[in-house]
This record gives sequence, C-alpha cells and structure tokens, in this order.
Amino acid sequence: MQVCEHETGHRIGAIRNLRWADIDFEGREVRWRAEHEKTGYEHVTPMTDEAVAVLEEAREANPGSGETLILPASKDPSASIGRGRTGAWWRKAERLAGLEPKARRGWHSLRRKFASDLMDLPLKVLCELGGWKEAQTVLRCYQQADSVQLRKALDSRPRVRA
Repeated sequence: MQVCEHETGHRIGAIRNLRWADIDFEGREVRWRAEHEKTGYEHVTPMTDEAVAVLEEAREANPGSGETLILPASKDPSASIGRGRTGAWWRKAERLAGLEPKARRGWHSLRRKFASDLMDLPLKVLCELGGWKEAQTVLRCYQQADSVQLRKALDSRPRVRA
C-alpha cells in the first residue's frame, strides 16, 4: 500500500478504510469518505496508473464489491486492517529497500513527499489532490523545499545585466 499512499498523498488511515464502492476503475477516481479523513473532508481524486495497478492487484487478492473493505483485518473482514499490520509493512519495506529506520519516517512521510514533489502545482490543486482543507497546513507542515528546487528557483530568476 506504500504505492497507494505515495500516489494519492492520503493518510494511511484513510487508505486502510477504503471500500470497493469508493474506487471507480472506469473513471480512474477514488472517493475519500469524510469519516475516514482526519479533517472530515469528503472528496474525489483521480488515480495514477500506479495507484490503479496496485488496487487491481488488491482486487485479485481480495475480490469484493460494494461496501467490502479493500484491506480487511484477517480475523474480522468487517474491520479494516490494523495499524500494527501496516506498521509491519512499513518496516518490511524499509528493510527491503536497505534503509535504516529513521525517526519521523513512516507512512506520513509519504504525505510530506507528495506535497513536496508537487510543489510546482497551484496550491489549490495540491490541496484537492491530497485532501487538505487548509492551504496553510500544506505550507506549514508538509512542503519541504530541497536544494534542487532552490537552485531551480534561482536559475529561473530574471538576470540584471550590469
């Protein structure tokens, strides 16, 4: 599910609670229900090819429709997969990638990466894609400029000739 969070910019809690009825494969959109969004903001976003592929793979592993959870708990299919299980997935992904565990790097770091990767988009568009209600939240907590972006900004500045 790392791909799903990376491609949508949404919190793992919202992803854990997705149901097949929320996925429109034909329209390539996902509906994010208010009750599973920290901000209570229900919205619909388009899906990338990568997100569609991961969800199609999940559908093969867990066929269902309607209100069936995409990621059900193994012992109770009416409940979503737990935080402990998704935490284990993160730690396994770190090991497979050869990364040392690092403080503050986890599922939410993909949300910060999403906001930073799409920094060139109009802020209104980024907020809609990632489900942020307040643009200030993106600016204050999520977007992090890197040296490449800083250099690009300086290089694009009009030059004054002496």
